[in-house]
Amino acid sequence: MKALPRQANLGLFTAFAALMVATRFHHFGDALHLPDASMALFFLGGLYLRKHWQFAVFIALAVAIDWIAIEHAGVSDFCVTPAYSFLLPAYAVLWYGGRWYADRLQDGWASLLGAVGVALACASLSFAISNGAFYWLGGRYENPHFAEYVARAWQWGPLFVRTTMAYIAVALVVHAVAMRALRARAVRQHNVA
Repeated sequence: MKALPRQANLGLFTAFAALMVATRFHHFGDALHLPDASMALFFLGGLYLRKHWQFAVFIALAVAIDWIAIEHAGVSDFCVTPAYSFLLPAYAVLWYGGRWYADRLQDGWASLLGAVGVALACASLSFAISNGAFYWLGGRYENPHFAEYVARAWQWGPLFVRTTMAYIAVALVVHAVAMRALRARAVRQHNVA
């Protein structure tokens, strides 16, 4: 897929940032709030936006949202440990996995399924990095051991990965519909000319 024109890139960047702000305060969601879209937005950012500076801004935005949530909205700081810094490589896996696949994203179902496969691999690895760092380096578990880590990863991993994949699936369906509409429009314009 070709890089987006500047105006479209900035519009999508703004929309992704707004979605991160809207969903990050309530990580698991509830009746009034959607689940956290951050992991999906990092993958989609790499896929569609691609720019390194935009990745840096999204990292800063995620940290700022977490800080505001903890300092001013009463959200627990339980997850903020020395392992919090591992969100950088966890999110980088998503962004740069999406960026790697961006040139391979073409019009067609096989390409979209490829994007789903890459997203699933990136989301799983991203979760393993962030969760593993929290468990092994976060200092929250007195005697960490592998069996307990596997049990906790199995408890939380499917939720995070499933949520990420749901957002990505919706985005890819929107992508497919938009591409089909653009093709139909081009055919109509060609027939008129």
